[in-house]
This record gives sequence, C-alpha cells and structure tokens, in this order.
Amino acid sequence: MVVVGVQTGSASADAQREAGATAIQLTGSQRAAAIHEAQGEAGATAQAIGLPAQEKLIARDVVKDADGTVHTRYERTYAGLPVIGGDLVVHEKKSGARSTTKATEARISVATTTAAVTPATAKKAALASAANTQESASGARKVIWAATGKPVLAWETVVTGVQSDGTPSRRTVITDATTGKELFADEAIETGVGNTMYSGQVTLGTAPSYTLTDTARGGHKTYDLNGGTSGTGTLFTNSTDTWGNGLASNRATAAADAHYGAAVTWDFYKNELGRNGIRGDGVAAYSRVHYGNAYVNAFWDDSCFCMTYGDGIGNTHPLTSLDVAGHEMSHGLTSSTANLRYSGESGGLNEATSDILGTAVEFYANNASDQGDYLIGEKIDINGDGSPLRYMDQPSKDGSSADYWSKSVGRLNVHYSSGPANHFFYLLSEGSGTKTINGVTYNSPTSNGSTVTGIGRQAAYKIWYKALTTYMTSTTGYSAARTATLNAAKDLYGTGSTQYNAVAAAWTAINVK
Repeated sequence: MVVVGVQTGSASADAQREAGATAIQLTGSQRAAAIHEAQGEAGATAQAIGLPAQEKLIARDVVKDADGTVHTRYERTYAGLPVIGGDLVVHEKKSGARSTTKATEARISVATTTAAVTPATAKKAALASAANTQESASGARKVIWAATGKPVLAWETVVTGVQSDGTPSRRTVITDATTGKELFADEAIETGVGNTMYSGQVTLGTAPSYTLTDTARGGHKTYDLNGGTSGTGTLFTNSTDTWGNGLASNRATAAADAHYGAAVTWDFYKNELGRNGIRGDGVAAYSRVHYGNAYVNAFWDDSCFCMTYGDGIGNTHPLTSLDVAGHEMSHGLTSSTANLRYSGESGGLNEATSDILGTAVEFYANNASDQGDYLIGEKIDINGDGSPLRYMDQPSKDGSSADYWSKSVGRLNVHYSSGPANHFFYLLSEGSGTKTINGVTYNSPTSNGSTVTGIGRQAAYKIWYKALTTYMTSTTGYSAARTATLNAAKDLYGTGSTQYNAVAAAWTAINVK
C-alpha cells in the first residue's frame, strides 16, 4: 500500500513558502504595464533563451510571485508568421536565474514560407470539413503549425455556424499549406441575487438605477436573449432591487442565478487565488440567459468574452447553477492563461480545469441551498433523471468518462477525457476510499490499489491554479500536467513536503507516472 510521505519541515515554514510563491494581485493597469515592459525586453529575452533571429516573442501575460519570481507567457512568430503551438513561459527568479516551459521542444523551421496551396483552396477545404449549419469562413491566415510533430507551413481558417444541438460554432481548421491535408480542427465554443432557483435568496451587486450591473466586480452585466441566439440581448432592469421569485417561469430568476454565479466566481478568484477578474485585468465578462428554446447547455465564448445559458429541458431547468457558472467563467481563465487546446488530452485538461474551479467556487460560496460537492451539474437535471453530469470521485459512474489515464484517453470527447484529471483533484483534496461530505457519500478507487491521503481542497486548487497559470501551455497533456503540478507544489510548499508527495501519489493513483 502506497501512503503519502511524511511532511518535512514545519507548518509555519510551509505557510511562509506558500506566501513567497503566491502570485501578487495586480491591478489592470499594473498588469498592462508589466506586459508592456516584458514586450520591450522581448528581443533580449529571446536571445537569452537561445531563440534564432527568425523567431520573435510576443508577451501575452505576466505573473509576479511574492518572492520576486516573474513568469512571463509569450507567443512566438517565425519569419513574421504566428507559430501555433509555439507558446512558452519564461520563469525568472529574483537572482536572474531563468528556466523555460515550452509548448513544443521542436525546432521551429520550415523550408519555405511560400505556400503551394492557395488560401481559397484552404478555405474551401475548411468549410467542407465542418459539420455545422449556416456556415461561413474567414479568410485563411498563413501560420506555422507546431502543436503536433514537426513544424509545417499551414493555413488557419475559422469556420462559424451552428452545431447540431443549437450551440454556436467557431471551428478553427489548420490546413497544410504544401499538401492541402487537414492537420487539426478545434471547436472554440466551450460548453458545458435575488431569489434564485438554485442558491436561494442571495445578495446581488446591482447599479443604483436597478439594472443587473455589478459595479463592484468589473461592471459585470446580465442580459436577456429572450429566445434569441445572437447579439447581446436586453440588459435586465427593474423598478426595485428584487430579482426573480425562485421559479423558472419568472425570467429574472435565471438572471439572478447567473449574476450571483458570476459574482461568487469573481470573489473566489480574487480572495482565494489573488486574480483580478478572468483575464487578470479587472474587467468583467458578461452573462446572457434564455438562449434559444429549451436549449440544454451553457457555453463560454472568447469572441464575446461572455457566458451564455439555455433554459434546459422544457425550459424548466436553466443551466445557471453555481458550479456551471464557475465552470463557464473558468474556460475564460484557461483561455487567458495556458490556452489549453480544446482537443485530445489538452482538451480534457481544459474541461477538468473548469470542473475543478467550478467545484471550488461552489464550496467557496458556502451556500446552504447549494452546498459544495464533487458532483458536476447536479442541480440542473440535464439527464432528466436527477443524476449529475459528472462525478469527480469516480468519473466512470457517468457511463462515459475515464477513471484513469491510458493511451486511449486522448481519443475521448473532452468532457470524458477530463475524467482522470477530475479524479486526480478529488484524490488530492479528499483522498481515496469511502467518506461523506456535506451529506454526499463518495468512494474513490485508485488504479493500483494504493491509499492516497488528501491535503485539503484549498491546497489542491491552489496547486492546480499555479500550474495552469505558470507552467501549463497550449499543448499540455497528462504527463506534462503531472510535471506542472509538481513544479507548482514545489514552489508553494517545497520538494518533499506533504503536498508535493501527495501530488505525486495522486497522479500515480490514476496511472500517470
């Protein structure tokens, strides 16, 4: 039986170490200034990390730790062309020592930047590959595709339309500019108070004129699409500051749930993770409710920087529960940081990140009407039988998700390839075996029969968040996620600490070694 190792060092030493490696909360202007400064030094940084003259760096994000370490996230260009899958993070300690985490270790080089395939041909092929309706395509953009295998010259085309269940589609298609072969396709739309339906009576942030505008949290607004499927909709307004009546038949009820979910998520990011809004710039996203007719889904869309919620089966179960709200906003967080590609293992980690942080938001709220649990979407009855969407303690209970990593995990739908990472988070938080938490009984197995002792939910989500924001890249899979979380645990708690050893044990327990 494998048991988590004994902690080395004192609890106070661990607390000091965590404080030193914890990210400093930057204001929007401070973050913008840090990115501007990093861009000014990008040429020198590129030289320092050994990039050839044809490659340039574009600063995208900066995270500063309390101990003086700075993590700068860059995109790369080659001969002026964007390198897709070429992102990297430079970690610079106060002493000046540097290390780099790259999305690919391949040398960025192509024989020519002249395409044999025309952009019109690439656009036509991209349209043909999509199974959407109402399709249109952007003009093809010439890029270097480096996310898988040897870098090649390619065309990137964005095809927009509508998916079979009514969800909007924004599909990016990568076409080899020499052979015309499709290399990759990625769906960018990531699915999933007043008197709320799910969280009881709560306090909402509103504007003095009684609109659903949260002036204290970046100006978050909630809009009514009224059955529409495009545009912003109409901002919710009222003659009083009471919103909804707890019933789906009242249009403001779903709005109250969505507005409350956005507020709690904002507060969780700020108070627990030191993050000033989804992008870290102090600017709120916005929410749209009553999308379509009986639309059984919710989704995040980077292009509008917004969350959108359907009204569920028979328009009676809006998908605006607290964990769903936290889940959707966390897709925006992932996009703003590691930008985990929404396909294969990285796509599963993208979905798991939203499940993990959505669950953390639900526990953080400490709401008696919707107590924290390790069940995903248990309130919205999306299956029509009262069962949740996903189970973190034993993901296979949903009939489709994987409990453990295997070579086939990356071939699953991203909502099911997320299973091993969700299982990892549960084991890291609570440990293996049977236990009851907030009235829900869990029984979490391990792939090797080992016993894992949890370190507590807060330490677990802090480790995951630090790994996401400072060590993961667009191409991170399960093996690299293990390395990223171990690095995060080392930064926060130290090598050999209880937390570090628990991270290693939890990954081993789901067959990631």
